[in-house]
Amino acid sequence: MRLAIWPILAGIALGILAPVLVYFGNPGNMGMCAACFTRDIAGALNLHQAGIVQYIRPEVIGLILGALLASFLFREFRPRVGSAPIVRFGLGIFAMIGALVFLGCPWRMWLRLSAGDWTAIAGVFGLIFGILIGIFFLKRGFSLGRNRPASKIVGFVFPLFALGLLGLLFWGLTGENTPIKFSTKGPGSMHAPLIISLVAGLFLGIIFQKSRFCMIAAVRDTILMRDTHILQGVIALVVAAFITNLALGFFNPGFSGQPIAHNDTLWNFLGMALAGIAFTLAGGCPGRQIILSGEGDGDAAVFVLGLLVGAAFAHNFGLASSPAGIGANAPMAVLVGFIFCLLVAVFAREKRS
Repeated sequence: MRLAIWPILAGIALGILAPVLVYFGNPGNMGMCAACFTRDIAGALNLHQAGIVQYIRPEVIGLILGALLASFLFREFRPRVGSAPIVRFGLGIFAMIGALVFLGCPWRMWLRLSAGDWTAIAGVFGLIFGILIGIFFLKRGFSLGRNRPASKIVGFVFPLFALGLLGLLFWGLTGENTPIKFSTKGPGSMHAPLIISLVAGLFLGIIFQKSRFCMIAAVRDTILMRDTHILQGVIALVVAAFITNLALGFFNPGFSGQPIAHNDTLWNFLGMALAGIAFTLAGGCPGRQIILSGEGDGDAAVFVLGLLVGAAFAHNFGLASSPAGIGANAPMAVLVGFIFCLLVAVFAREKRS
């Protein structure tokens, strides 16, 4: 088996930097989480009113701008758009709802596991189950259509949005007549220093763009094409994170008392299963979609906006979980999400000439 240098480097980088960010102040087992951090941004922008999860995370800004920089460095900046934007938006909404029922994106799932959080095991099986459902439909012709080249301004829209978030972050930090909300307690109030977070995000954005690092691709490519390049990166992530957590004293094995996690096995499985099928149909995990949006992919940008709105729905309508358990309305939302994803998977076909 040929070693995949870039994905392995990406996995090692995430596995080391995420616990280090926790050491500098990020929430436990949440040094880097595309879903949770997008949820925090939604709260800071007043899209939801959950006071404990509101903060404009510099890591997300860094991921987008790092991907933009890398796409120029490696001559891969290709503004493009595709088809079915409303479907991609809906997939983003339900992917976020599923992730917040589990309490984390696939990145955080592996980071939780590497720190001894055994409640994440159900999420691993759920994610793989969801991806397998998506692969079943991919083999039978599922497609949201091909993308096509677009003008450069299309490619710059989301990076400009990231710069806008950076400006709002500085404005919010001033605390003077600002509508931006930042948590004073809870996970949203826990964050590494701004410069450290931003630089870490920029670095990961660059290496993720070059490596095509994606949790969904790791499973999908291994099954469909017997290509283990990305899977090697995921393995490297788990090993590096485990070693780093041990070194920093963060390894705490068990099912109870884990930071920002619940021990409802069924809903950990189902939440991540919903996220898995939505990510697979959309073409990548939330981290990968954020990176793609930075390199000019308009489809990915629509999906990320769906994540942002999904986070608002999750906290405004009692769908998101907490350490106490799942939200009151989560079961119905997950059921609706599965129905939506399956309808899309059954009826979306690429027209052949």
